[in-house]
Amino acid sequence: MTANFVAKGVAHVPVPSIDQPVPVAFVLLHNFSLIAFSSAIEPLRIANQLAGRALFEWTILSEDGAPVTCSNGMSVTVDAPIGETKPREMVFVCGGVEPEKSTSRPVADWLRAQWRGGRTVGGLCTGAYALAKAGLLQGRKFTLHWENLPPFAATFPRLTPLEQLYCIDDRILTCAGGAAATDLFCEIVARRHGARLGDAVLKMCLHGQQRPANLQQRLSLSSTLGVRNPVLVAVIRKFETDIEAEIDLSDLAESLGISRRHIERMFLRYVGTSPKRYLRQLRLERSRALLTETDLSVQEVAYACGFSSANAFAKCFRQAYGMAPRFMTNVGPTPKPIAGQGAAPSP
Repeated sequence: MTANFVAKGVAHVPVPSIDQPVPVAFVLLHNFSLIAFSSAIEPLRIANQLAGRALFEWTILSEDGAPVTCSNGMSVTVDAPIGETKPREMVFVCGGVEPEKSTSRPVADWLRAQWRGGRTVGGLCTGAYALAKAGLLQGRKFTLHWENLPPFAATFPRLTPLEQLYCIDDRILTCAGGAAATDLFCEIVARRHGARLGDAVLKMCLHGQQRPANLQQRLSLSSTLGVRNPVLVAVIRKFETDIEAEIDLSDLAESLGISRRHIERMFLRYVGTSPKRYLRQLRLERSRALLTETDLSVQEVAYACGFSSANAFAKCFRQAYGMAPRFMTNVGPTPKPIAGQGAAPSP
């Protein structure tokens, strides 16, 4: 059994003896993120390798025990279907793209039973969808990948995720996926077996240093744009937070104590497009997320993203993405590009 979890290596970190390794179960959902999964399980393997014995052991599960296809098209075999777990087991659901489709009621019910049985449960990448469907996130601090925050809010309007790397709230553990899974699991290693081992695992992962849980997932707007103009940042923040509202640029300029023309010049200089086109692109990006990962209708998405009508939305969407928005919905047919189109227009 130990040989399955302990690889040979040169580096060694002395760790006090333990009675039994910590059992960890990973539940892979269809279209799960392979980088999130591997970034989570590798720190456990490395911890075992450094200690020279099994501090952690793991089981890979799927809903029915069949292999699971991840978001890059690879098929991953699993050990067993979801079922009985050990009393001390930590259970993590690994999600990815289209999480609303991938999270089934049986998995959510099983996850809730694990929680009620005293297990620690968690979500990697979009695994928070499964936790939410299981009813475990009310009043909890949790997170998921930033790209999925708008559709998650539309699906679970009473829940408020945090846009940070990872969250540990009692027996609820979540992370944004990607490299953030390494941060979370190195923290788990450190809490279980000491900061020395946790730091050594980070170094083996070439991860630099342990990043704090509350670090934002994305760079600041100033860093992204390469500018530190507070007025421009304030305008873009307004666009992002009130994306569904009708924004009068003249009124916004007046509230900031500048002219409309000044805002337009800033956008052309620093962003390379007009405020109107920038806002439209933000709305189109948000609409793609809502169409693919919620059950909202095209008309509902249009209004949620600030378009005056479904027809106006469909026209803009078709121009940008080469297909009608109905082909992107969860309830619609497979997307079919319109002949002669497919590339987004330049600003």
